[in-house]
Amino acid sequence: MPNDTPADAAPFWARFATRRDFLRRSAAAGVGAVAVAACAPGKSDAAAQGEKKPAISDSDHSGGTMAPNPKAVPAKPQMSMDEMHEAGVKQFPAKTARHGNQPLEPKMDGGVKVFELTASKIQWEVTPGEMSEAWAYNEMVPGPLIRVTEGDKVRIVLHNKLAESTAIHFHGVEVPFLMDGVPFITQKPVKAGESYTYEFTVPNPGSHMYHAHLNSTKQVGLGLLGAFIVEPKVKGAYDSPDVEHVMILNDMLGGYTLNGKGFPATEPIVAKKGQTIRVRYMNEGMMIHPMHLHGMHQLVTHKDGWPLPQPYKCDTLNIAPGERWDVTIHATNPGTWAYHCHILPHAESEHGMFGMVTALIVQDKTVV
Repeated sequence: MPNDTPADAAPFWARFATRRDFLRRSAAAGVGAVAVAACAPGKSDAAAQGEKKPAISDSDHSGGTMAPNPKAVPAKPQMSMDEMHEAGVKQFPAKTARHGNQPLEPKMDGGVKVFELTASKIQWEVTPGEMSEAWAYNEMVPGPLIRVTEGDKVRIVLHNKLAESTAIHFHGVEVPFLMDGVPFITQKPVKAGESYTYEFTVPNPGSHMYHAHLNSTKQVGLGLLGAFIVEPKVKGAYDSPDVEHVMILNDMLGGYTLNGKGFPATEPIVAKKGQTIRVRYMNEGMMIHPMHLHGMHQLVTHKDGWPLPQPYKCDTLNIAPGERWDVTIHATNPGTWAYHCHILPHAESEHGMFGMVTALIVQDKTVV
């Protein structure tokens, strides 16, 4: 169902006076303590002594992935492994300055829905106190969530405030050739200080994306990405959930992130027992991420926006770069359930959980 949260609205946990109040109320609803942990940020002994770490290392037990685990060092070396894991429980869900993926309301120009996107360089808080340079649409990562309906006429105006050229590709949307956003194939690059207009009638419904398509390893990796959701004219069996959550995966800006944040600053999904949840996975990174949910299965219903002829059940779903998968989760099992990438060095070390970790909180609706 459409997300009608205002763009400047605080995340849901801001409704609680304190983090302790959040945890207490979750427990009162029968979900128990949040059973996920985070690593506290800080410097290693080597960093404290001014030593330069190698660009790629397995000394942090990251499993030899593309880069060192950015959170695999304790803030206080004297803390035990258990204490560091517990510290994450007390932080989650941690507050950070801003949140991306906020709905962008269009302006109407006759029968055309007009969306304005400005690409610029910003500082982005990935986890509490950890700032990273980001390239963002409308100063948020992911960029604004654009939601339209099959058959809508749309106009997307890109304003480039970066120091280099860029362009936008509407990934998965079967647009006319000249609107595909690939410099030197379908258009000229949008140079620094210039604007460019994309206009088309929205064809195929589904979970799609938009992102930069020039110097894209850098530009998309730093945050020039967002969700482009096309609602079908005729709703199908899975198109009217009680709760919807768009989950954009990335593995460059700030390390391993869900919607631009790393644990413990990731956003939990909250539902009442008996409700249905639709999760729209979108992988804007360069690595595969198998997303695993504890406590309940996922019913896989759509691939790259297209309904599957035969939905199937799983608890771990592999999301490759560029892919979109839609799943329906029936909130049958009250509790606070870990929800994470199952490439374990993307989610946990001896210093606690980090990166691609969040929680699904199923509340017992009989509790007020």
